[in-house]
Amino acid sequence: MADAEFVEFLRDLTRPLGGITFRKMFGGVAIYQDGMIFAAQFDEGLHLKADEQTKGRFEAEGLGPFTYAGSGGRTVQMPYWKMPDRLFDEPDEFVDWCRDAIGAARRAEAAKSAKPKRVRKAKVTEAE
Repeated sequence: MADAEFVEFLRDLTRPLGGITFRKMFGGVAIYQDGMIFAAQFDEGLHLKADEQTKGRFEAEGLGPFTYAGSGGRTVQMPYWKMPDRLFDEPDEFVDWCRDAIGAARRAEAAKSAKPKRVRKAKVTEAE
């Protein structure tokens, strides 16, 4: 579980963003802005939401996405990338990276909302 002192540290760092809330998740903590998750803290560090527009920043730092072992031994990749630890000592840049993560979360939400809903066809049976 996330250390209470570390969560308080994250609260201080994210305060300039406004609308930030924290919830326990999978032994860590998820960070939301206005109800939308943009970061998650796991055992190995803080991960920020990334997409095609933002993942280059992480790659340039030699960092990758969060992965875990799924069913059947396959590796599952999440859209959350390890944040450079140096950002904990650079509050302004930390906020900048968080804003990018919030943008990625918003784009993902917009893309999800834009997809047409699947309509299930009713099964038709003939009367005997």
